[in-house]
This record gives sequence, C-alpha cells and structure tokens, in this order.
Amino acid sequence: MFFESYKSILYSDTLVPDIFINEYMPSMDGDCVKIFVHCLFLSKYNKYASAKDLSKKLGIDLNKVKDSLIYLESIGVITRKENSSSITISDLKEKEIKKIYRLKQTSTPEEAILSSERNKSRNAIIKSINNKFFQGVMPPSWYTDIDAWFDKYNFEDDVMFALFQYCYEHNGLTKNYIVKVADSWKSKNVRNSIDLDNYSLQYERFKSIRGKIVKKLGLGRNLTEYESEYVEKWVEKYKYDFEIIELALKKTPKKANPSFEYLNSIITDWYNNNLKTKDEILAYDNARKQSMKQQYKVSEVPQHSNFNQRKYDKDYFENLYEEI
Repeated sequence: MFFESYKSILYSDTLVPDIFINEYMPSMDGDCVKIFVHCLFLSKYNKYASAKDLSKKLGIDLNKVKDSLIYLESIGVITRKENSSSITISDLKEKEIKKIYRLKQTSTPEEAILSSERNKSRNAIIKSINNKFFQGVMPPSWYTDIDAWFDKYNFEDDVMFALFQYCYEHNGLTKNYIVKVADSWKSKNVRNSIDLDNYSLQYERFKSIRGKIVKKLGLGRNLTEYESEYVEKWVEKYKYDFEIIELALKKTPKKANPSFEYLNSIITDWYNNNLKTKDEILAYDNARKQSMKQQYKVSEVPQHSNFNQRKYDKDYFENLYEEI
C-alpha cells in the first residue's frame, strides 16, 4: 500500500540551508536569490517551470532569468542533466561536508584550530575573525581556507586579521577579493606588522599622488588598473614625489590627447638618466632644448635663393620639444 500525506500550501514551509545563506547568497543579486528560492520551492513539489514561466511568475526579465540559472549552475547550486530540461537542486550540506572531509594532505577545520603551540595564537585569530566579521557563524569552509592562507602567505596572526579588516572596509569579504589583496601584500614582502605598517605608509603616499594626478589632469574618473601601474612604478620604483611627476604633467597641455604612455616615456627618461631632483630635471630639459635648437638651426640662405628662409622663433622650439 502507498500512503500519501497531504499538507496545504498554507501550512507548508520551504527550507533554505544555512550554508546557502552564508556561503552563496552574499555573492548573488536579489533576482538571483529570488530565482533560487522559487526553484527550491518548485522542486519540493516536483513541478515543471520553464525559464519563461519563471520570468512571468517572478517579474524578472527573461534574459536575466537565463543568466541567473547559468550562474547558479556555475557555482554548483543547481545541476542540469545532459540532453534534458531537468534541473536538480544540489544538496549544499553534502557538498560542504565533502569539502571539509578530504584527503589528509589538506587541513580540516578541526586541524586548523588544534591546541598545538603553533596554532594556539592562530586559533585566537580565527575566533576573532569569526566573531568580528561573521557574527560568530563563519561557514566551515572558511576555516580550511584561512589555515591554507596562513601557510601560503606566511602572514603573522595580526597581519591575517588586518587582511580581513581591510577587505571588510573596502570591497567586502569575498574569497576572490581576499586572495587578490593577499597576493598584493605578499608581492610587497609583507609578513609581519612592521612590514604592513611600512607598506601602508607607502600605499598612502601612492594613493595621495594618484589622486593629485587625477585632479591635475581633470580626468573626472578613477585611473584604470594599467594607469595605476604606471603611477605605482613612478612612486615606488623611481622614488619620485609629486613635485617631479608634476613637471611631466605640465607638458600635457601642449600634447593632444596625452596618454600615460607619453607621461611614462618622459619620466622613465629622467630615471634612466639618473635624475633625482627637480633642479637636475630642469637643467637636463633645458640642455636638451638648447641641443635641439642647434640641431634644427637653419643656415643663412643667399638672397638670390628662390625661396624665403623660414624663421624659427622661441615658441617653435618649445613646441617642437614637447612633441618628441
């Protein structure tokens, strides 16, 4: 015999796993969350719905529905069967357990907080990170990630906490962003709090100069990643302050559509010639102008010539130099 229970939709519930709320939902927009919850609801009753049905039911653009379904599949929240329109809601709890309990060459959350001498202070930092940034409910997979980051970047405990603080105050606590910042810190040889303090001072100097460049050029936008890399080179590698960089900026009004490649060519030329001060650069530029004047100086032409001698004034040579 088959026994069937019936419960009115008025009294039924659709359960959303906490793992979804903690691990997946923060990276989704509102429409994507709506689509997932509705799919969860439909799967409970084994109901059929096309992307067009979801679009009409939820009041979401059809293309947005399709894009959201693709995204949900890409992060493993749903799966599609090959050559079928069938969609399965993934068991997120099982997925998380498989992440945690794996081969011994990787750490588990329990191993990450063992009471060994090495991990006593690490345990305290992980606990502080959990309480400060996750309200005490940090997803289990973060324990293994933080443990791996300690080993990968060789950060001291206070630097790891500072990493989370920095990301929290800027773009947010996504793993991709945390890794991006951590990679940047590692490339700057940040390991302990002293390294981080020195890097922070250097970064603040770079950020200040970058802001002044944007203002002087009247860009009305932030610099692109590639433009910022030029500024970083001038400040960190060449050790030039804004007073020197401004000498190059002053050349841009005479240049149509000045680019950072143009500015870089000027500043790199100064660096290659071992020019370190404003006075040295001004003297170098003046000497170069004089040399070019001599190079382009036209000999006196006889009066019986069939053409008139061209006259070169001071402005001509000034502008000529700027185009080089």
